[in-house]
Amino acid sequence: MKKVIISIFVLVPFLMLANRSMAQSQSANSPDYTTALGLKFGAYESGVSVKYFAAPTVSYEGILGFNNHGVVITGLYELNMQAFNVEGLKFYYGAGAHIGAEGKGQYQVLGDNEVYSSSHLLLGIDGVLGLEYKIPQTPIAVSVDLDPRVELATGPIFDVGPALGLKYTF
Repeated sequence: MKKVIISIFVLVPFLMLANRSMAQSQSANSPDYTTALGLKFGAYESGVSVKYFAAPTVSYEGILGFNNHGVVITGLYELNMQAFNVEGLKFYYGAGAHIGAEGKGQYQVLGDNEVYSSSHLLLGIDGVLGLEYKIPQTPIAVSVDLDPRVELATGPIFDVGPALGLKYTF
Protein backbone atom coordinates (compact mmCIF):
# COMPACT_ATOMS: atom_id res chain seq x y z
CA MET A 1 0.00 0.00 0.00
CA LYS A 2 2.86 2.34 0.84
CA LYS A 3 4.29 1.83 -2.67
CA VAL A 4 0.96 2.72 -4.27
CA ILE A 5 0.68 5.93 -2.21
CA ILE A 6 4.22 6.96 -3.19
CA SER A 7 3.41 6.30 -6.85
CA ILE A 8 0.29 8.46 -6.61
CA PHE A 9 2.32 11.35 -5.17
CA VAL A 10 4.72 11.04 -8.11
CA LEU A 11 1.97 10.80 -10.76
CA VAL A 12 -0.28 13.66 -9.61
CA PRO A 13 2.21 16.51 -10.39
CA PHE A 14 2.79 15.09 -13.87
CA LEU A 15 -0.94 14.87 -14.54
CA MET A 16 -1.45 18.44 -13.33
CA LEU A 17 1.29 19.56 -15.71
CA ALA A 18 -0.44 17.66 -18.53
CA ASN A 19 -3.74 19.40 -17.83
CA ARG A 20 -2.06 22.81 -17.91
CA SER A 21 -0.19 21.96 -21.09
CA MET A 22 -3.37 20.79 -22.87
CA ALA A 23 -4.54 24.41 -22.93
CA GLN A 24 -1.60 25.43 -25.12
CA SER A 25 -2.01 25.89 -28.84
CA GLN A 26 -1.93 23.01 -31.31
CA SER A 27 1.23 24.37 -32.96
CA ALA A 28 3.11 24.16 -29.67
CA ASN A 29 2.21 20.47 -29.53
CA SER A 30 3.43 19.64 -33.04
CA PRO A 31 6.10 16.95 -33.04
CA ASP A 32 9.68 17.91 -33.88
CA TYR A 33 10.06 14.65 -35.82
CA THR A 34 7.98 11.79 -37.23
CA THR A 35 10.03 8.73 -36.31
CA ALA A 36 12.86 8.02 -33.88
CA LEU A 37 15.10 5.00 -33.43
CA GLY A 38 17.15 4.72 -30.29
CA LEU A 39 18.36 3.03 -27.15
CA LYS A 40 16.50 2.85 -23.87
CA PHE A 41 18.32 2.13 -20.62
CA GLY A 42 15.84 1.03 -17.96
CA ALA A 43 15.96 -0.24 -14.42
CA TYR A 44 14.74 -3.69 -15.43
CA GLU A 45 15.49 -3.97 -19.17
CA SER A 46 17.61 -2.08 -21.67
CA GLY A 47 17.28 -2.29 -25.42
CA VAL A 48 16.22 -0.66 -28.65
CA SER A 49 13.17 1.54 -29.13
CA VAL A 50 11.18 2.94 -32.03
CA LYS A 51 8.82 5.90 -31.60
CA TYR A 52 6.38 6.99 -34.31
CA PHE A 53 4.07 10.03 -34.26
CA ALA A 54 0.70 9.09 -35.79
CA ALA A 55 -0.71 12.57 -35.04
CA PRO A 56 0.74 15.80 -33.57
CA THR A 57 0.10 14.66 -29.99
CA VAL A 58 -0.17 10.87 -30.38
CA SER A 59 2.79 8.50 -30.66
CA TYR A 60 3.41 4.78 -30.52
CA GLU A 61 6.56 3.38 -28.98
CA GLY A 62 7.89 -0.14 -29.26
CA ILE A 63 10.72 -1.42 -27.09
CA LEU A 64 12.71 -4.64 -27.42
CA GLY A 65 14.32 -4.96 -24.01
CA PHE A 66 16.94 -7.37 -22.70
CA ASN A 67 18.05 -8.22 -19.17
CA ASN A 68 20.38 -10.82 -17.64
CA HIS A 69 17.81 -13.59 -17.90
CA GLY A 70 15.51 -12.84 -20.83
CA VAL A 71 13.79 -10.59 -23.32
CA VAL A 72 10.67 -8.38 -23.17
CA ILE A 73 8.69 -6.70 -25.97
CA THR A 74 6.71 -3.61 -24.90
CA GLY A 75 4.21 -1.54 -26.89
CA LEU A 76 3.04 1.88 -25.66
CA TYR A 77 0.40 4.41 -26.74
CA GLU A 78 1.60 7.89 -25.70
CA LEU A 79 0.10 11.39 -25.54
CA ASN A 80 2.64 14.20 -26.04
CA MET A 81 2.53 17.92 -25.31
CA GLN A 82 4.91 20.84 -24.88
CA ALA A 83 6.35 21.14 -21.37
CA PHE A 84 7.22 24.32 -19.46
CA ASN A 85 6.83 26.46 -22.64
CA VAL A 86 10.27 25.26 -23.79
CA GLU A 87 10.63 24.58 -27.51
CA GLY A 88 11.64 20.97 -28.13
CA LEU A 89 10.74 19.81 -24.60
CA LYS A 90 7.74 17.47 -24.51
CA PHE A 91 5.88 15.86 -21.65
CA TYR A 92 4.40 12.46 -22.46
CA TYR A 93 2.34 9.84 -20.73
CA GLY A 94 0.64 6.68 -21.84
CA ALA A 95 -0.10 3.02 -21.39
CA GLY A 96 0.50 -0.29 -23.09
CA ALA A 97 1.45 -3.89 -22.51
CA HIS A 98 4.44 -6.21 -22.49
CA ILE A 99 5.18 -9.86 -23.19
CA GLY A 100 8.40 -11.74 -22.72
CA ALA A 101 10.24 -14.61 -21.10
CA GLU A 102 12.85 -14.92 -18.37
CA GLY A 103 14.96 -17.79 -17.19
CA LYS A 104 15.47 -18.98 -13.65
CA GLY A 105 17.25 -16.71 -11.23
CA GLN A 106 16.89 -13.98 -8.64
CA TYR A 107 15.15 -10.70 -9.51
CA GLN A 108 14.74 -7.48 -7.57
CA VAL A 109 11.23 -5.99 -7.58
CA LEU A 110 10.89 -2.68 -5.67
CA GLY A 111 13.65 -3.73 -3.28
CA ASP A 112 12.34 -7.27 -2.67
CA ASN A 113 14.06 -10.32 -4.12
CA GLU A 114 12.01 -12.85 -6.09
CA VAL A 115 13.59 -16.23 -6.86
CA TYR A 116 12.38 -18.37 -9.77
CA SER A 117 13.55 -21.98 -10.10
CA SER A 118 12.50 -22.27 -13.76
CA SER A 119 11.81 -20.14 -16.84
CA HIS A 120 8.59 -18.16 -16.84
CA LEU A 121 6.38 -16.04 -19.07
CA LEU A 122 6.11 -12.29 -18.58
CA LEU A 123 2.80 -10.66 -19.46
CA GLY A 124 1.51 -7.39 -18.08
CA ILE A 125 0.29 -3.81 -18.28
CA ASP A 126 2.66 -0.85 -18.59
CA GLY A 127 2.48 2.88 -18.05
CA VAL A 128 4.89 5.66 -18.89
CA LEU A 129 5.42 9.26 -17.70
CA GLY A 130 8.31 11.26 -19.03
CA LEU A 131 10.04 14.24 -20.56
CA GLU A 132 11.76 14.26 -23.94
CA TYR A 133 14.01 16.97 -25.32
CA LYS A 134 14.72 17.21 -29.05
CA ILE A 135 18.03 19.05 -29.35
CA PRO A 136 17.52 21.96 -31.80
CA GLN A 137 19.21 21.71 -35.21
CA THR A 138 20.30 18.10 -34.57
CA PRO A 139 18.60 14.74 -35.14
CA ILE A 140 19.06 13.78 -31.47
CA ALA A 141 16.44 13.49 -28.72
CA VAL A 142 16.97 12.46 -25.11
CA SER A 143 14.30 11.31 -22.70
CA VAL A 144 13.84 10.39 -19.08
CA ASP A 145 10.78 8.56 -17.88
CA LEU A 146 9.16 6.60 -15.11
CA ASP A 147 7.74 3.23 -16.10
CA PRO A 148 5.17 1.69 -13.73
CA ARG A 149 4.01 -1.81 -14.62
CA VAL A 150 1.94 -4.67 -13.32
CA GLU A 151 3.22 -8.16 -14.04
CA LEU A 152 0.19 -10.44 -14.36
CA ALA A 153 1.63 -13.82 -15.39
CA THR A 154 3.72 -14.29 -12.23
CA GLY A 155 1.86 -11.96 -9.94
CA PRO A 156 0.22 -9.65 -9.72
CA ILE A 157 3.45 -7.80 -9.03
CA PHE A 158 3.62 -3.98 -9.20
CA ASP A 159 6.93 -2.24 -9.82
CA VAL A 160 8.20 1.12 -11.04
CA GLY A 161 11.48 1.78 -12.79
CA PRO A 162 13.16 4.85 -14.29
CA ALA A 163 14.55 4.86 -17.83
CA LEU A 164 16.84 7.03 -19.94
CA GLY A 165 16.47 7.18 -23.73
CA LEU A 166 18.71 8.37 -26.52
CA LYS A 167 17.11 8.60 -29.98
CA TYR A 168 18.03 9.44 -33.57
CA THR A 169 15.10 11.31 -35.14
CA PHE A 170 14.00 11.53 -38.76
